[in-house]
Amino acid sequence: MLSRLLFAAAGASLISAHFILQWPETAGFDDDAEPQSPCGGATAILNSTSPQIHVEQFAISILSTHPEAEWQFRATTDTQPPYNFTDIVPVVNSTGIGSFCLPSMSAPAEFAGHPGVIQVIDNSVDGVLYQCAPVNFVSGANSTLDSACTNATGFTASWTSLESIDGSDSSASGTMASMTGSTTGTASSTASSTESGTGSASSVAAAAIVTGVSGILGGLGLLAAGLAL
Repeated sequence: MLSRLLFAAAGASLISAHFILQWPETAGFDDDAEPQSPCGGATAILNSTSPQIHVEQFAISILSTHPEAEWQFRATTDTQPPYNFTDIVPVVNSTGIGSFCLPSMSAPAEFAGHPGVIQVIDNSVDGVLYQCAPVNFVSGANSTLDSACTNATGFTASWTSLESIDGSDSSASGTMASMTGSTTGTASSTASSTESGTGSASSVAAAAIVTGVSGILGGLGLLAAGLAL
């Protein structure tokens, strides 16, 4: 599925498009409506055919047409707007144009067994843009990587200390990491898990940028080798 989506997206015009959420599959793409919160003018329709997302580890793949951007990743089990999104990782800075993949995202453990929405926010030269994907959260981790989970040549990304790029009161949960992707097929990170202030168990979110079909999440000693979606 991811391979087909990436191939189709590769034919999109890099001149007209802002960004496209490739996996999980976007609820809808309208270039002119992307500045509209929460989902870029699209309606996230949740049903049994929405892709399964493993809360302990899943991938997010994006086609970006902005040379520099900040990215925010959120999730919710609300099925109707206004959504109460949770920031699942800190803000990511990126440089470069083309596809990039984050193969080791995670969501709160309590999301498992519920339908929900993943939101991606892009803050770049064109302003703040939005895309959403309807999903079904399930327990466990998907750590088997597909060759389609790649970064474009010259694309790099790194974590920041920011929790939000659009004024949200949500706070990031999981792992804080410092990381830079490379174009040689590896990625390194320094990670430390954080603990929820409410006393509830927080999910451990190891986040890595992968180029090619493999990458190493050094902080957890995890070898990632392509995500079969």
